[in-house]
Amino acid sequence: MPLQSMTGFARREGTSGRYRWAWELRSVNGKGLDLRLRLPTGTEHLETEVRRLTAECFSRGNMQVNLTVSTSETGVEAVINQGALAAVLSLREQLLDVIDAAPLRLDTLLSIRGIVDFREPEEQVGERAQRDADLQAGLRLALADMTSMRESEGVALQKVLLDQIDRIETLTREIDADPSRSLPSITARLASQVALVMEGGSLVDQDRLYGEVALLAAKADIREEIDRLCAHVAAARDLLRKGGPIGRKLDFLSQEFNRESNTICSKSNAATVTAAGIELKVVIDQFREQVQNLE
Repeated sequence: MPLQSMTGFARREGTSGRYRWAWELRSVNGKGLDLRLRLPTGTEHLETEVRRLTAECFSRGNMQVNLTVSTSETGVEAVINQGALAAVLSLREQLLDVIDAAPLRLDTLLSIRGIVDFREPEEQVGERAQRDADLQAGLRLALADMTSMRESEGVALQKVLLDQIDRIETLTREIDADPSRSLPSITARLASQVALVMEGGSLVDQDRLYGEVALLAAKADIREEIDRLCAHVAAARDLLRKGGPIGRKLDFLSQEFNRESNTICSKSNAATVTAAGIELKVVIDQFREQVQNLE
């Protein structure tokens, strides 16, 4: 299953009878699927279906779904306000004996406010059903476009993440192979330091010296951290190979990467190991930043 970024945009337009509609979708990073809808008056009943269709396509991301619907001007019709017309005619009859009555012209009636209303034709049941079907079909197309864009970015992210994992593995191997980690190296370094402390003239209990060396070596051992880093590298590669919505799992692994690198730096007894550990932390931070973009 392809990886998906959580960043995307899509727009679809179309018509349905006298209606013209447009869907616009925007998506950015999010911990879960946070869907914000803007539906025009008269289409609120579509909210449940919009949420269902979106959830079928995506599992994470802050998404804005906007719908605009307009009608053509040719759809406007003139409607006579029968109540207002009856009131005007009644008033004319009442005033016949008061003022001179002139023939009532049509243009005079139309000029009286409220006699004629211009409005959109009432929506028929079948027309509404067809419009809703067309709107849902348009949304599916927009969601497909959004999916395509997010998958395209997911492919690019996958390459970046794999390169970073390779770098994490390389640095881990370098730390593992560092000469300072060998017991003879630790023994020689500690013996040299003890000799300086003893001012070069006092005898040192060799058995006690080696006992202290063994204790310090055990405390400074980073074998477990290296093994866990290697296991995390293998797990991350496996997740990226399988694909799908793996952002949360990779985020957890990035935290584990960071924990092991911190321990290595704290246990380090050589500048070379510390330097490699610091670089390892930098790469892990970059890895985690990229992971935040994945679904």
